[in-house]
This record gives sequence, structure tokens and C-alpha cells, in this order.
Amino acid sequence: MAEVTVVFADLTGSTGVFESLGNSKATQAITRLTQWIGKVCTAQNGQVVKNLGDGVLMVFVENTDAIEAVTEMQRVHTERIKNWPEKLKMRLQVGMARGEVIEHEGDFFGDAVNVASRLSDLSGPDQILGTDVVINQLPPDSLVRFRSLGAMDIRGRNETCLVYRVEWQNEVLSDFFTVPASLSASPFAKAVPQLGSISLSWLDLEGSFTSTDLPMHLGRVAEAQFVVDDPRVSRLHAKITWRAGKFYLEDVSSYGTWVRFAGGDAIVALRRQQCVLLVEGEIALGAPFEDFTVPTVSFKFPAGKALK
Repeated sequence: MAEVTVVFADLTGSTGVFESLGNSKATQAITRLTQWIGKVCTAQNGQVVKNLGDGVLMVFVENTDAIEAVTEMQRVHTERIKNWPEKLKMRLQVGMARGEVIEHEGDFFGDAVNVASRLSDLSGPDQILGTDVVINQLPPDSLVRFRSLGAMDIRGRNETCLVYRVEWQNEVLSDFFTVPASLSASPFAKAVPQLGSISLSWLDLEGSFTSTDLPMHLGRVAEAQFVVDDPRVSRLHAKITWRAGKFYLEDVSSYGTWVRFAGGDAIVALRRQQCVLLVEGEIALGAPFEDFTVPTVSFKFPAGKALK
């Protein structure tokens, strides 16, 4: 087995392109873009494993080559489509993981392949999500910026995965950025809090729950502990639990849940998945934040409510 960095790069919005251009022209446009992704990969010493419709699976022996490739992809592609009609824009979403893989008949198999694929699905347009192993292997003098999105449950894995968002935009600055040296002070090395408190608010409705009140549900019906009366919200839409000193949000809905953390524009899309709530933010129920009418629940952690 060989250790590599696995990259999944997917194009979003292809359905609208097919509707606008028709099958033939849309296929040509998508093919040109996936071929270009492959060229960037090989120019950075990577290997294109296969094309998957509007996505590309790649592997890199050197982790830094993978980072350089995906950041170049995002920068060039975002600039390229800046003046395209909105209905023709196809944005990139990228997932990265590093680990040992098995090559068989030109294809690659292993946990890193599965995780990279799932992170690609979880990332939003113009985003790059990578595991802690990818970030850990950045050199000490690396200029790559990134922020932690916390531990996420990955379908098919028993253990959660610590996920980071790579900030490829040169102008991005955030208090949540971290540097490689800080990884030695992992939050998992601290004493586990025995009690925590989370406050929720939507319109004029507010609620506060301690870890001893959990699990609790956000939903449309009276059985939910926090009721959001909107037709897009499922009867029991999302569940908040407390595990190992952290609050977790799990989507159990029909239409999905989106989480946006304060201090940045990182958005985690959940479809029957979980993410950890480490900093305050907002939860969109039943539709993404781009829909300004979506019911949005704010969450925060009252000071002094957690015992260290």
C-alpha cells in the first residue's frame, strides 16, 4: 500500500447548464473543464485516476503538490467564470484526505478515497475541505491558511473526522485561521467539560438547553423541544446531542440542514449527517442560506456555562 493525498473535485450547477445549453453543448463544456482539472493535476505531479461525469478523482504522492493543485484550480476557475451568466456557472467543490490506498487495475481504494469523496459532497461551491492529516503534513513554513470546522461524522466510518477548510483566497483574513504549530494543542487533549449550555433563537422564540436536557429536537411539531413553524421544516428536523464535552447537530430531515459559523462564510451542508458545534453561528432548516426566506436558527454558548 502507498500513502497518497486523494482529491475529489466536482463541478456544481451542471444541471442548469444542461437545461440552458442542451445535452451536446453542456457535455462539451463539462468535458473541457474536467480535462483542464486533469491538466492542473498532472502539472503538479498528480495522477488522474478517473473522470466521474462532472467530477475528477486524483491522487498525489506529495501532499504539498495536492494543496498547490487544488488552490490553483479554485483561483483560476473562480476568475474564469466571474463574468459568465449565472445559469451557466459551474463552481468547484473539493474534498481531500490522506492515507494508505490500494491500487487495482488503475483504480484506487481505501479509507482516504471514501473520506475525500464525502468531503467533496459536504463542501460548498468554491470550497476546499481537507482532513487533519492533510493539514498536519503542511510544512512549517507553509503560507496556506485554513480554519477548523470541527469533527464531522463521515458516512461509512465509525470514527469522526476532524475537518478543515482551506482558505485559498488571497484576501481572506479570519480570527479562526490556524497555523500548523497549533495542531499540537488539539482541543481533544483538554479535559472534557462535564456540563455545557446552548441557546437557540428564531424570530421572537428563544430557548436554552443544558447538556443534561439533551438530546433535543428542532422541528415543526409540538413534540420538538424547539419549534420552528415553517412548511420547509420537517416534523422532527434536526437533533442536538452532547458527546465527549461537545454539542453535535444531526440532520434527520427530508430537505437538509445547513450550518454557518460566526466569523466566516464557511457553510456545512448536512444530509442525514452530523457536525460538531464549536463556535456560535446559524442553522438553516429546509433550504440553504442563499434563500433569504429560509428559517434560520441562531445558536450560541452562554459564557460560564461549561465546566472545565
